[in-house]
Amino acid sequence: MRLDKFICGATTLTRRQAKKIIAQGRINCDSSVMRQTDYKIKETQVITFDDKILTMRGSRYILLNKPRGYICSNIDEQLPSIFNLIDIEKKEQLFIAGRLDADTTGLTLITDDGQWSHKVTSPRNKCKKCYRVELDAPITLNAIKKLGDGIQLKSEPKPCLPADVEVISEKDILLTIFEGKYHQVKRMFAALGNIVIALHREQIDDIKLDDNLDLGQWRYLSKKEVDSIDH
Repeated sequence: MRLDKFICGATTLTRRQAKKIIAQGRINCDSSVMRQTDYKIKETQVITFDDKILTMRGSRYILLNKPRGYICSNIDEQLPSIFNLIDIEKKEQLFIAGRLDADTTGLTLITDDGQWSHKVTSPRNKCKKCYRVELDAPITLNAIKKLGDGIQLKSEPKPCLPADVEVISEKDILLTIFEGKYHQVKRMFAALGNIVIALHREQIDDIKLDDNLDLGQWRYLSKKEVDSIDH
């Protein structure tokens, strides 16, 4: 890894700031001053900044309870980005593992670990996603059967994978799907002649939304939760 990139990963400094302190002679590699920003660091080397040993910061894994009216984007657009809700450094290095619509609430995963994010979002891995769905019209036994068999969506070459349905009340259900097509849940019920009034994601695989985590609040995932995606 380049020296300047390592410094950025081990501190809160930007790339420009990292290059500046390297040029100032404030970085030592194995007790020798290093002024070469693109110097390739070896794993065994000890890097210090003003005589303090630097260690690479690990990847970050965040669970956010997304409120309505925020978009899953790294920047503000017509609506504010969910990153306005997270008070941490270097937010520009983070990305969203499984986006939600502006009017959809609930569990959103955010990370700077690209491989982990891919495991969450890749259709091959069939990560289950559980949603609480409020419907405009009561759900029918025929609709439940069709969801369990796999709904054919408009403009899609293949039907959706079979979904699991748990009825809470006639207009309130828990729906578990195993893929992540564009606006999938809303399109599934539209194909059944129904309308989704409210949509809230409660779970992705074994990662569940905390009951005591209010809308707009976030926390870091535990190691157990992070590792559960690799099962």
